Amino acid sequence: MNEHFFQCPYCWEEISMLLDPSASQTYIEDCEVCCNPIEIDVVFENSELISLAVRDIEQ
Repeated sequence: MNEHFFQCPYCWEEISMLLDPSASQTYIEDCEVCCNPIEIDVVFENSELISLAVRDIEQ
């Protein structure tokens, strides 16, 4: 597991997240500070993080 830091697209607080380098994935997780849903798109290649996209979910 790799720890990665990013800013919440709603409250702009820095959040840390553990990423599993065994697979690329897209999922939704709530911000641990403001509880709004965040779409997270993670791409790994040979267990190396290639890209991480963090987007708000328009509600």
